[in-house]
Amino acid sequence: MIACTLSNLELRSIIESTFLPKRCNCTVIDDTMTVEVIDPVTERVELLATGIKLDTLDTSRALSELIARLHAELKTMQPMQLHALAS
Repeated sequence: MIACTLSNLELRSIIESTFLPKRCNCTVIDDTMTVEVIDPVTERVELLATGIKLDTLDTSRALSELIARLHAELKTMQPMQLHALAS
């Protein structure tokens, strides 16, 4: 359980649902989390974030900031991948 009183299951559900309609898998091992965002059509991994320390998610604001960072990373990665495929 993280310090902001969410269980790991609740935390995973919150993060995974923010990436819909893409598929998102959150895995928690010990005190770290991995977030994997997958395109449901191509099954291609679009984002892989590892080593996220659960103790840094001690407030709802920290959780919101993490989600915002992950979405920003996903957006910046997609144009580069699309450009690379077009070349």
